[in-house]
Amino acid sequence: MASEKTLQRETVEWLPAERLGECTLDHRLRTWLIGKGLLTARLKAVCGPRFALRLVDLWSGELDPAQRRALRADDNAGLFRDVEMVCGDQVWVFAQSVLPDSTLNAHPWLAELGDAALGETLSALSGVERSAYEYAWLPVCDKLTARALRDACVAPAGLWARRSRFLLRGAPMLVQELFLPAMGRC
Repeated sequence: MASEKTLQRETVEWLPAERLGECTLDHRLRTWLIGKGLLTARLKAVCGPRFALRLVDLWSGELDPAQRRALRADDNAGLFRDVEMVCGDQVWVFAQSVLPDSTLNAHPWLAELGDAALGETLSALSGVERSAYEYAWLPVCDKLTARALRDACVAPAGLWARRSRFLLRGAPMLVQELFLPAMGRC
């Protein structure tokens, strides 16, 4: 069963931005997926004081082959950090950061972010590079989608997601953001 889940995870096709036009995608969601600037700042601008970022879970675990490829890292394990970005009482975005052990060894303070936004924190530092975004439709059977929808009363067939790879002074990390059905609806 574990190998079946790993296979499902690896069959997801992550697309570069130029191929996103080939996909059927609601215009409002497309704007959020490909918009410029930090997502946290954009959400704060729309939601105002109703915006909140909540730490949902923080755990150590094994990196699967797809995560190692996306990170371009040889680590077998790392720290996973799940957060929700909320507008009012609606979760708009579920985000997961994947921090390989080698990155945590170089920057142990990353494990102590709490409810702080990773993107905002990194944007204030020097020596940070970010890759171009990749996009994917993650089906409900995907383990990341399942985490994002864990409390949903009615689950959609899947969620649109984007991901990018950060390098902090050469140390990689992966940020994956899933856009929930409530996105943009107050």
